[in-house]
Amino acid sequence: MKKKFKFGLALQILIGLTLGILVGAIFYGNPAVATYLQPIGDIFIRLIKMIVVPIVVSTLIVGIAGAGDIKKLGRLGLKTILYFEIITTVAIILGLVIANLFQPGAGIDMNALTQSDIQKYVDTAGETKSHGFAETFVNIVPKNIFESLMKGDMLAIIFFSVMFGLGVAAIGEKGKPVLNFFQGVADAMFWVTNTIMKFAPFGVFALIGVTVSKFGVASLIPLGKLVLVVYGAMFFFVLVVLGLVAKISGISIFSMFTILKDELILAFSTASSESVLPKIIEKMEKFGVPKSITSFVVPTGYSFNLDGSTLYQAIAALFIAQMYGIDLSITAQITLVLVLMVTSKGIAGVPGVSFVVLLATLGSVGIPLEGLAFIAGIDRILDMMRTVVNVIGNSLATVVVAKWERQYDAKKGQEYLNSLKTASNGGNNIAG
Repeated sequence: MKKKFKFGLALQILIGLTLGILVGAIFYGNPAVATYLQPIGDIFIRLIKMIVVPIVVSTLIVGIAGAGDIKKLGRLGLKTILYFEIITTVAIILGLVIANLFQPGAGIDMNALTQSDIQKYVDTAGETKSHGFAETFVNIVPKNIFESLMKGDMLAIIFFSVMFGLGVAAIGEKGKPVLNFFQGVADAMFWVTNTIMKFAPFGVFALIGVTVSKFGVASLIPLGKLVLVVYGAMFFFVLVVLGLVAKISGISIFSMFTILKDELILAFSTASSESVLPKIIEKMEKFGVPKSITSFVVPTGYSFNLDGSTLYQAIAALFIAQMYGIDLSITAQITLVLVLMVTSKGIAGVPGVSFVVLLATLGSVGIPLEGLAFIAGIDRILDMMRTVVNVIGNSLATVVVAKWERQYDAKKGQEYLNSLKTASNGGNNIAG
């Protein structure tokens, strides 16, 4: 018997990540790296963006039409939003506690820091400055679904898809051809997704190579404490907070790591949640979560359940205050929690969402907005870990909601998990 090594996607992405870091470090400061590699990274991100909307629309319509019960859907939506609000609030409070304990901004010499241009974030924040709790829910209803599809406005797309799915269910047999069409679209798009993922190692290599060549390791040194505190807080949140949630739900957080290993490496490398959205929907369904839940919870979570982003925003806000020597009172920090609970919802599709949220938030508690320019240079490094936490949080949310609805198929989930463990056991296949 001969053992054949299985060169899996996770290993391929890791190799791409490692080679990208090496190339970026060797050619640090060389603009040729961005010239030649950026197009490769951009093509990969565009390929992902190309498939996200068709997959969300088709899977959501199929899932909702399959459920076909508006009361059941309303209950699902309420539970989902309630869970998201609780977890993101915990993330904000944890961020503030950790920032108060470790004081990452204390003693920072601002003269040793490099300011980055944040005008694009200021402009974006200006466009979304009227964003509030009420407006978030108004904007869920699209004025023109085709305009929302073009913009990738996820909340509006979800709303339309849910309504359309209910309509398909309501017309009974007449809706079967429509349902079969969207099922075919979903199946075809998952095939396209698996094909695009073969390009992922090259995309990761290019994106991380450009990042390292631009910023290098030197940019981390003055802000090293902030990076360590943010990464430490993220690990703590995942292992302790989400770990406890997983345990209460009857699964292990390490099982989530096993299921999502490819997606977590890809999310970290690209700093893009969209790059893994289709695979999360597919994998969580295989893990025993019904299609009607995965297709609703995952896309909705991308607007309402950004655990990593809200955790980071709380730490970053206090970091800037500490850097300027501003002592925020308990009242001001409570205000910060309340403002972040609102401003962090519903604008996930905005580029640099964490910066936009911070721009909309810092002024409310008297923190200078200019402080963001000092941390903009390392935002990509922090964004990589934020994205990983967002992905884990949204994936786990599908299981929690499915358990809450008593629709989780534990047997199917365990069988899928066992198959993954068997397949990755040493990464070997038996050949004749």
